[in-house]
Amino acid sequence: MKKIIFVLAMIIANYVTEAQVKTPQPSPKSTVIQVVGLTNVEIVYSRPSAKGRDVFNNLVPFGKLWRTGANENTTISFSDDVVIEGKTLAKGKYALYTTPRADNWEIIFYTATDNWGNPENWDETKVALKATVKSEHIDRLVESFTIGINNLDNNFAHLELSWEKTIVAVKFEVPSAKMAMASIDKVLAGPGAGDYFSSAQYLFQSNGDLTKALSYVNKALEMSKDKPFWFNRLKSLIQAKQGDKNGAIETAKISLASAESAKNQDYVKMNKDSIAEWSKK
Repeated sequence: MKKIIFVLAMIIANYVTEAQVKTPQPSPKSTVIQVVGLTNVEIVYSRPSAKGRDVFNNLVPFGKLWRTGANENTTISFSDDVVIEGKTLAKGKYALYTTPRADNWEIIFYTATDNWGNPENWDETKVALKATVKSEHIDRLVESFTIGINNLDNNFAHLELSWEKTIVAVKFEVPSAKMAMASIDKVLAGPGAGDYFSSAQYLFQSNGDLTKALSYVNKALEMSKDKPFWFNRLKSLIQAKQGDKNGAIETAKISLASAESAKNQDYVKMNKDSIAEWSKK
């Protein structure tokens, strides 16, 4: 009986699933992904269409806050800090709101992104940045609301909002030059302590060249101001694997003291166990 009920339930479930009506969304969702210089920008929004209606100062009233799209929040994300009208907008995800007017728009980046349309209670403390930009008339009709990132340069781009016969372009600057120089300086300065440690760890774990592994971990320790206990732990393991038990014990004691100071009980135990093992005759 239970088996019959289960089979019937599955049949009904499949029927309900197959019976669901699928129709086009009136304001389809769209995603824009663009790299500007070295900065990743992503926009997610819904695109209402004019459908013969007067849009601005009618469907979208002048002087009132607009969700800048349809349905849930239009969001924009930046992987790095950007600069808009001389003001810094911290990297992160924002809801994009606007207040359209006849000759200019106010663009608002809002930290709360979980609203459906405009927030029920506007919170000025959640406004990360406001910018006022001129609106422009265009000769062609933009039937569906469109957000794009155009006029790409290594150091800037324009966030463009267009609908009906209006376009608004918000210039934002990205830190490409700063990021590129930081990358160049880091690479040209050579590997750091972490790079040498990782190389030594790889050689040790993969049964590679232990002489090289020891030289790399020594270089890591030499370059490191704090001499972390896990660096010395690895060195002791390499020494022990090479057959230098006395050297391994001395290094393990250094690692043990650092681990005890840091109150890292895992490394305290590992070092104590290794010292006891290597001390056996």
